Amino acid sequence: MLGFVGAGELTAAIVTGLDGSLPVALSPRSREISAGLAARYPDVRVCASNQEVLDQADTVVLAVRPPVLREVAAELSFRSEHVVISAVAGVRVEQLRELVAPASRVVRSIPLPQAAQRQSLTAMYPEDGVARELFERVGGVVVPRDEPGLEAFSAATSTFAAHLDYLATIAGWMAAQGVEADVASAYVTHIFAQVGKSLAGGGPLTELTARHMTPGGINEQLLGHLRAEGMPETVRQGLDAVLARLRGSAAGSGD
Repeated sequence: MLGFVGAGELTAAIVTGLDGSLPVALSPRSREISAGLAARYPDVRVCASNQEVLDQADTVVLAVRPPVLREVAAELSFRSEHVVISAVAGVRVEQLRELVAPASRVVRSIPLPQAAQRQSLTAMYPEDGVARELFERVGGVVVPRDEPGLEAFSAATSTFAAHLDYLATIAGWMAAQGVEADVASAYVTHIFAQVGKSLAGGGPLTELTARHMTPGGINEQLLGHLRAEGMPETVRQGLDAVLARLRGSAAGSGD
């Protein structure tokens, strides 16, 4: 059985993507989410405690917020045969093993909300057959060559809100030019959804960028302006800061 310690939106996305294909034991936390999932899927049950989740499950997904992981883990008794999959950012494999001993088979993972549609490309480390089988049920899997590489994947996910804010800025600018706000938002949403389909087709991002502009055209003009204003370097600096935070969190999680 698959168990989840923590029952937030990420847990909901994975369980929804599994669509009843595996028996699942859920944490009693976030009772509204847990109860809703149990009502939808006959093989999903809400346990009375996190310890009951561990008692029922062979594979345990840790899906709690980083600040409470140590407190939650301290209250639990793991078995040596447990496979522990962590979805907690900034806590390294070695540190996780200390928290979940005597269990030693530990995997870090970065599942995405798109798991609900079985479209999550989940980064995980290290390679593990049980974890791979789980995440391939809700999309695809990528395994970086080392643990620092996984942290770069984690940092990359910090760009979601900034990207959406960029789109909101475009829609807001259109509204300032007299376009109805809802029409502007719908238009920007549509055109970037279509760009997303181009991304889904694969290929190097530099090539896709070139395909979406012509020499002397307006796309080239705006891109040149943003580069001249330092946007790429600002993004790199922001990602460096996020990565430093993640690695600092990992280094300090044993304190």
